[in-house]
Amino acid sequence: MARIAKKPIDLPSGVKVKTEGQKVTVEGPKGSLSHEMMAGIKVESQGQQLLVSISGNEKTLGPAHGLTRALIKNMVQGVASGFERKLEIQGVGYRAALDKGKLSMSLGFSHPVVMDLPKGVSVDIEKQTLLTVKGVDKYLVGEMAAKIRRVKPPEVYKGTGIRYAGEHVRKKVGKTGATGKAGGK
Repeated sequence: MARIAKKPIDLPSGVKVKTEGQKVTVEGPKGSLSHEMMAGIKVESQGQQLLVSISGNEKTLGPAHGLTRALIKNMVQGVASGFERKLEIQGVGYRAALDKGKLSMSLGFSHPVVMDLPKGVSVDIEKQTLLTVKGVDKYLVGEMAAKIRRVKPPEVYKGTGIRYAGEHVRKKVGKTGATGKAGGK
């Protein structure tokens, strides 16, 4: 059994947790999230802490124990402070804008790329080339940031495209044999 699963989860002020059977609902100032737990896993509240425990000694409950604890901890952090991923757009003429709840990006294609934002996820555009994906659910925020990056990943020769903030892209050197002489003599 993993040691991380035995650690208690601290509840910040303003966060409430309800358990109904195998369903855990976490409510806080930023919103509400719920998760359906596997049978055999219990969540107990002790003051301002939560303990995730298992009842039984099945082999399948060990990994699910640590996973459930991590998911509930992410839910608590999400409703308390939220999650965000920052993206940078690099390239001449590359930019992004919000139009009626949709993200529109101009990335050098013959057409603008328009993406719908899922419920619970918002995108802030600080400049035309800096995006911040925000939300309560860590999975949805990461998934939306990955979908945006997947449209035009960083190119290895010039470095243009969409990358995570602080991501380092190793550039390859181009061909060196192009000297302009015919026949190589």
